[in-house]
Amino acid sequence: MSDSQRGAKMWHRFRIATLIAAVTLVAAACSTSSGSSAAAPAPAGDATTTAAPALAGTLNGAGATFPAPIYLEWIGAYQKEFPDVRVNYQAIGSGGGVQNFIQQTVDFAGTDAFLTDDELAEASQNGTVYHIPTVFGAVVPAYNLPGLDGLTLDCDSLAGVFLGTITQWNDPAITALNPQATLPDESIQIVHRSDGSGTTNAFTLYLDICNPQWHDTVGYGKDVEWPVGVGGKGNDGVAAAISNTEGSLGYVELAYATQTGLQVTSMVNQSGNVVEPNLASTAAAADGVAFPDDLRFTLADTPAPQGWPIATATWILAYGNMPQEEAQLLQSWLTWALTQGDDAAKALDYAPIPDSLQEKALAFVDKIGKG
Repeated sequence: MSDSQRGAKMWHRFRIATLIAAVTLVAAACSTSSGSSAAAPAPAGDATTTAAPALAGTLNGAGATFPAPIYLEWIGAYQKEFPDVRVNYQAIGSGGGVQNFIQQTVDFAGTDAFLTDDELAEASQNGTVYHIPTVFGAVVPAYNLPGLDGLTLDCDSLAGVFLGTITQWNDPAITALNPQATLPDESIQIVHRSDGSGTTNAFTLYLDICNPQWHDTVGYGKDVEWPVGVGGKGNDGVAAAISNTEGSLGYVELAYATQTGLQVTSMVNQSGNVVEPNLASTAAAADGVAFPDDLRFTLADTPAPQGWPIATATWILAYGNMPQEEAQLLQSWLTWALTQGDDAAKALDYAPIPDSLQEKALAFVDKIGKG
């Protein structure tokens, strides 16, 4: 690795560490319109040329920790162009974000789990609800076994661990997938989320689809009854617990694993291919997905040959009838993020949404504040 590459990698790690440490994401912005520059001053004596009113005000949002690193990055970049708009985002988990959204204590919410039919019915009593996808991300099994990098798991072995039927690292189900590794005769210390979480929803949905025993006993959702393990709050809490516990195994969003230097497993996907969690496999998870009109969709257990099997979209939730001032601010920030934020997303291991989905997402952004 060259000095420049090493420096870039260290910078990205520093940036992610800063992002994850933040609980409230704040940015400010000001402009004549979304993505446009300030109007030139009118010539002296020309009373017909006037500047458009500048954007100014405050937006308050809360929700998923999963996209918190990229949301802070986007907010920081947006702030440089629009210094009079303040965007506050509290990374409290998807469950808390959805609750706040339904209770209308925030202007928008972030979630990695689209609203259930019951949640949507309740929220729709407040107004039309729009699901606006922003990026795709990978949920990764992360572990702590010094000197044993590059382990591989599949659906059944991962489900067995979290069901409590596989308890040792050298269980035959794991050793069969890792014939070149000398696995220790040690107990697996399981870490899961303790709060309502879209990351948990993505993880358990994958297991629910691919493992019948999991489907029959645990199911899926933002919060489930875990058969075994200890809980950590937020992606950062789970990552910290894994980092501090030798022999542990948990699940986090890829950016959090990268920042903390956690070991992550490869997975055998639905096609039978061993894939690593990275930008390419995350993006590939959406290959062949038909995006429905309401933009509520799943990437779990993708049939794509090179797709990561535990991938998910993350969404911003917004009401169509939100007040005009806040609507204009949210439209401005989301339009900027969806059209100018791809490079920042890739640098943090989030996959930008494809053009076909971006077009639909921007159409929803345009409807915010219009009823």
